Amino acid sequence: MERAQFLEVANVDSSVKPGDNFFLYVNGKWIKSAVIPATESSVGSFKDLDIRTRGHLKEILEDAAKNGQAKGGIEQLVGDFYAAGMDSATVESRGYEPVRPLLKKIEGLTDAASVIAFEAGSEKDGHGSFLPAFIGPDEKNSSMNTALFVQGGLGLPDRDYYFSKDSATLKLVAAYQKMLTTLFTLTGGDSVVAAKNATVVYNLEKQLAGAHRTNVELRNPQLNYNRFAVATLEEKQPNIGWKSYLKAIGITADSVNVGQPGYYTKLNEMLKTVPVSEWKLYLTAHLLQNTANELSSAFVNAAFAYSSELTGAKKLKPRWERIYMAADGSLGEALGQLYVNKYFTEDAKKRMLELVNNLEKSFDNRITHLDWMSDSTKQVAKEKLHTFLKKIGFPDKWKDYSSVKVARNTYFENVEAAARNEHAFQVAQVGKPVDKTLWQMTPPTINAYYNPTINEIVFPAGILQFPFFDPNADDAINYGGIGMVIGHEMTHGFDDQGSQYDKEGNMKDWWNKTDKEKFQTKVNQVISLYDGFTVLDSVHVKGALTVGENMADIGGIAIAYDAFKMTKQGQDTTRIDGFTPDQRFFMSFAQVWRSKYKDASVRKNINTDPHSPAMWRVLGPLMNFTPFYKAFDVKEGDKMYKPESERITIW
Repeated sequence: MERAQFLEVANVDSSVKPGDNFFLYVNGKWIKSAVIPATESSVGSFKDLDIRTRGHLKEILEDAAKNGQAKGGIEQLVGDFYAAGMDSATVESRGYEPVRPLLKKIEGLTDAASVIAFEAGSEKDGHGSFLPAFIGPDEKNSSMNTALFVQGGLGLPDRDYYFSKDSATLKLVAAYQKMLTTLFTLTGGDSVVAAKNATVVYNLEKQLAGAHRTNVELRNPQLNYNRFAVATLEEKQPNIGWKSYLKAIGITADSVNVGQPGYYTKLNEMLKTVPVSEWKLYLTAHLLQNTANELSSAFVNAAFAYSSELTGAKKLKPRWERIYMAADGSLGEALGQLYVNKYFTEDAKKRMLELVNNLEKSFDNRITHLDWMSDSTKQVAKEKLHTFLKKIGFPDKWKDYSSVKVARNTYFENVEAAARNEHAFQVAQVGKPVDKTLWQMTPPTINAYYNPTINEIVFPAGILQFPFFDPNADDAINYGGIGMVIGHEMTHGFDDQGSQYDKEGNMKDWWNKTDKEKFQTKVNQVISLYDGFTVLDSVHVKGALTVGENMADIGGIAIAYDAFKMTKQGQDTTRIDGFTPDQRFFMSFAQVWRSKYKDASVRKNINTDPHSPAMWRVLGPLMNFTPFYKAFDVKEGDKMYKPESERITIW
């Protein structure tokens, strides 16, 4: 590809009509020839960008790991962490020595209270299992932080894996149980007994899974907001012992939010009905599963054998990649600071802010002209839009890692030290005012997000690269790429979930009744449309699970297009690479989502990912967007064609 062109026209498959399948038209030749590496479950634009970014981070980490870094600085911290992880000889020689003290503790557990006490320690060390706590804004008092407890305790990705009987799921369950069996044998267990123990663990998890809400039910913020006085929880769920548990993990609070109360009711019951001997097996299995990647290769390989079945990746990633991901997860803002210092410019941030502001103007204008929303609701919607907190590139202030002590020969302990530092930072926020400068993603992350309780849109430096964004690219490329992502994140403030929060981030109904009913009709239309998309043989997109992301895609492309039309190029007709500005806009959008996935990964994502597969993230929005029809002369009879009266327009 000639970089100056930005549009990868060599991938265009002219044998496919744009109006039949625009995703294949733009990316078809690439899809036919692309090979998914053995270490990956997918390949595509995201992965290309990820590989390029990984290379930059590898260079940073290797440089930081060299001796001579300033003592006590972030370079030394990151460098020593990476060096310890890369010292495979030491990691190998230690085997499972790092977890032996924890395994001995598990052996000594005698009752439910001791099981809970062990879980509290695990939560602080970063490998808790069944009492997961998260700290963040109270959804009905968004200026103050609170503790949120959600359902957990499973080893498989989702509750439905414990109850589905299709062959693909049963094969995955078998791989999971085989991993548990291997982990038990690696710590000295007899193979026959280990297999029986794995079954005990699986059956215990299945009981917990039966009390889980489905992924679709988890999309309802109202259903998942349940504030309880700690005294009430203590009385209703004495086997959990909430007061002792909160004290043990460092939380001081009179009340907490329990996202899924049914799960905790079941957990309280099981702490009495399930023998302590079975809980000990469960804790052992989860400890080994959660720490396998910090132990010797036998544990890493056991975990990967299961992961391979889950994702389709056939070969373990090279060690440096695994350690880089651990560094990003453990010391993300220290590594991120080194990354942005070298690879992110003020010019890029300035250009990006211009795009965000133009998208905001576009969205305001589209709200003005909505034919289904009343003027009073439009006014409140605009107030929310113009209150968005915009974060671009990296945080204004960095996290403090000064209390994290790392050594070059204790990789496991380094990971735990970072986890304890993060846990201490989080629990210290409970009951305090929300710090809106905090980020939920690290700067090198190739992603973006909208956070309803702070009403913020966030774009890390990692995603502000080609094919999403390039300061030297023409507007059609940037607006079709990162512009659509900006519009997508803005629209999340008004999707089926985001629409339930006001401009301050509080869960509050700001719609009038008629507008809400019209909006819900559109939500149902989107669910129905995507339910009809077939991905693999009989596997369909789950419309109810993906509706929020689908609405954001449909709205995002419309908002980005209108913003693009405000630019000089958007009002021009000059062709580049043989395509008009409008055509380049839509092709840039489709180019961003260019990808190819292993079937196993597709099946997992369909069950657990709130995003539709890449092809449908392109086709769904465009078949509902009239300017696309005009740009590529899409007509009745083309497979993507929908009569104008049936096209779904939300924003």
